[in-house]
Amino acid sequence: MRLIPSIVSLIPAFCLSGMALAEQTTITDVAGRQVSIDVPVERAILGEGRQIYLLGALQPEAPFDHVVGWREDFSQADPDNYARYAEKFPELKELPTFGGFKDGTFDVEQAAALQPDVILMNLEARAATEDAGYDAKLAELDIPIVYVDFREDPIAHTTPSMRLMGQLFGKQEAAEEFIAFSEAQMARVTDVINAHDPERPKVFIDRAGGYSDDCCMSFGPGNFGDYVELAGGSNIARDIIPSTFGTLNPEQIISSNPQQVVVTGGSWDAYVPGGNWVGVGPGADPVEARRKLEALTERTAMTGIDAVKDGNVHAIWHQFYNSPYYFVAVQQLARWFHPELFADLDPDATMQELHDRFLPVDYEPGYWVSLDD
Repeated sequence: MRLIPSIVSLIPAFCLSGMALAEQTTITDVAGRQVSIDVPVERAILGEGRQIYLLGALQPEAPFDHVVGWREDFSQADPDNYARYAEKFPELKELPTFGGFKDGTFDVEQAAALQPDVILMNLEARAATEDAGYDAKLAELDIPIVYVDFREDPIAHTTPSMRLMGQLFGKQEAAEEFIAFSEAQMARVTDVINAHDPERPKVFIDRAGGYSDDCCMSFGPGNFGDYVELAGGSNIARDIIPSTFGTLNPEQIISSNPQQVVVTGGSWDAYVPGGNWVGVGPGADPVEARRKLEALTERTAMTGIDAVKDGNVHAIWHQFYNSPYYFVAVQQLARWFHPELFADLDPDATMQELHDRFLPVDYEPGYWVSLDD
């Protein structure tokens, strides 16, 4: 319940001790929209369950305290981490779940019944949200939408999204601490690349390789495509795929002859039971992951390319594309692309420190594997 000033003035001071009074402020979200909202928010709906990656970093002691509902994707897209969060915070299993704005399955009436102060939406859902009129319906109910982004342009939008959520939940100091850590970790790669300007290997990012029989999804100039460039590689899809996400055909891959192949993987039994995807993530079995990674080199698109000949084929956790932890992926890519420059860089240690300092769950290795291990 929000308290208006006239009522607050009548309440004895001792009744307000320990209470955080909401204050209306105007914020600018990553879509450039100005939104008036009472902060800190007390009741939030997460338009994507994986936004808990960020919220967990801001308030690791109780990441679900102000979450009254969320989209049901965390348990399916990242069941390994979901299980670890559920073990420590079993209350998450009781949270109401929603469909998505993009697929038209979001229930406005269900959301309104939860009386949220805000609905946090991912930027890529904006067009669908407005086309379906969800924004207008929610505005009529005085429920603001705030857009954040860790997927469309994570390099540009992760830091402002962190600051935005820090402001919304009254965790500005925690947000700034996380931002400082991530920037320092990124600099351990970018400073070296800028200083040495090494020859850049040609890199093919195989997005969710083995998820389907089709080949091959990849990234254009955004997301993992950016990570490749920051790590001192040259993304072969940069000038072929015009936006963040797209597809290469086998002939384009073979003719580009990449010297490095990086497959993004995860545990996707909820989507493709028993699929050929590479199951990397916390606690992953490295032997099984390596076996499935090697099997992917038998596809037509891998025929005769240097990366396969030289064993420079790797797999990395897919969710680095949709979380504020992308700097760890950049470190691991740099290790693969330029081992001589980054012999002293330990992404495992970075991941350990990330968990120890910021996250509510313990670190377990398994986020990457390589044929040359």
